[in-house]
Amino acid sequence: MNRRAALLAAALLFPFAAPAAEPTPPAAKVRVIRPAPPSGGAFVPATVVAQRRATLSTRLAASVRAVLVEEGQRVAAGQLLVSLADADVRSGLAAAETALAAAAVHERRIRELGAVRAATPAELEMASAQRAQAEAAVAGARASLSYTEIRAPFAGTVQARRVNAGDLVGPGQPIVELEGDGLELTASLSAAEARGLVLGAPIRFAAGAGRGEAVVTALTPGGDPLSHRRGLRARVKAFDGELRSGTFARLEVPATGATAAGGVWVPRSALVARGDLTGVFVAANGRAELRWLALGEAVGDLVGVRAGLAPGEEVVDTPGTLRDGQPVEVLR
Repeated sequence: MNRRAALLAAALLFPFAAPAAEPTPPAAKVRVIRPAPPSGGAFVPATVVAQRRATLSTRLAASVRAVLVEEGQRVAAGQLLVSLADADVRSGLAAAETALAAAAVHERRIRELGAVRAATPAELEMASAQRAQAEAAVAGARASLSYTEIRAPFAGTVQARRVNAGDLVGPGQPIVELEGDGLELTASLSAAEARGLVLGAPIRFAAGAGRGEAVVTALTPGGDPLSHRRGLRARVKAFDGELRSGTFARLEVPATGATAAGGVWVPRSALVARGDLTGVFVAANGRAELRWLALGEAVGDLVGVRAGLAPGEEVVDTPGTLRDGQPVEVLR
């Protein structure tokens, strides 16, 4: 009993101390940026294509005699690319030329007889018509013979060859794909994105880490009946790197409104990664608020934001060791 009394007296004299409250972290001094599309415009997706491109074929059914080019090879205008077997076409041409010679001799004979009134005008007209038909047959046979030689319609680079020697090809079957040297951009624009664009207007674009400039060469006046978007073509003038057909690019259009092309953009330096999640710190009410984002395509040092951030919000640039809820002092 005496021991219990002593413990009770000690508890009364020395009560348990309450745990100390965690000290409030000091306010972090941060610099903020306001998300906005680059250069005050908006980016829309585009594709780099060759200005001149052709898929070469024939109108004959024939076997391939020889393929004279390979993918990636440079060719000149008029250069022979593929030759087809032409024995039957040449025999048809020879027969047509023989028929033309006979028709010409017959017409000349009738004309001579008509001069001495031994042939009627109707016979001369018939002979002239037969000669004209024979000439047309020769022209058709020569045209068919030209289709046995597949030649380059312009100077360029072979992108693909679809046949080998010995293959049987038919009318319209792709044989060789050829692209010229010039490049252009193709894109589909909404009405807001196309506002302010005219033929001949300069337009900037980005592809990978490079940037370039193009000139608008075509802009459809009406929209597609399904997507209600307008088609645009722009010839590439300059690019600070290597650019190839088929490359994904982004056109910078002078669209109005910060979200005209899905457009809130933040610099890479403002992003915070936590595992598979990526976000930014937003300065709101004197504290740092961690905001997780759904990101879009990146263009240079900027990354598009699909969801999670509204235009005009202040995003902390280079957050470092900043924590969610930590007081912040914005440096102006």
